[in-house]
Amino acid sequence: MSDKNDTNDTNDTNGVNDGAGWDDGFDTGLLEEELRQAAAVLDPLPAALLQSAVDAYALYDLDARVAELTFDSLVDAIPVRGATDVPRMLTFSAGGVTLDVEVSAQGLMGQVLPPQPARIEVLGGPRTTAALTADDMGRFAADTTPAGPFALRLRAGDEVVTTEWLRA
Repeated sequence: MSDKNDTNDTNDTNGVNDGAGWDDGFDTGLLEEELRQAAAVLDPLPAALLQSAVDAYALYDLDARVAELTFDSLVDAIPVRGATDVPRMLTFSAGGVTLDVEVSAQGLMGQVLPPQPARIEVLGGPRTTAALTADDMGRFAADTTPAGPFALRLRAGDEVVTTEWLRA
């Protein structure tokens, strides 16, 4: 009498594929996106659940200190006659931490004072649009200018500081 399992494919162990039969060129990202779109149409997210998720995310940085904008070159600087495409200079302060930022067409760069290594996240909406690392001198840079409203979140040790939202 023969066992029914004796006829199974050798690549299949107890119904689990060991990967030997998979095509290495398969685009899993495309499949994931198609599944997301199908789920959005067939089983949409209830509005109340979406609002709860947004509210919960807003509490994510509840313990972060908000850095006050203490200098903005659009408001506080004296304009120079004939100067075009002048970078925007911003200074944020929170307690003993100061964040100097320059926003220009070439990107964003800045420095954390007092100088210290830190992680800076450029926020654009509910998601981080860029994650930057400040070196030992507190310097950081990004090659792209934030599009639309943005804020910066600084993480240095146990301290979290978030700036006000601005337009580039």
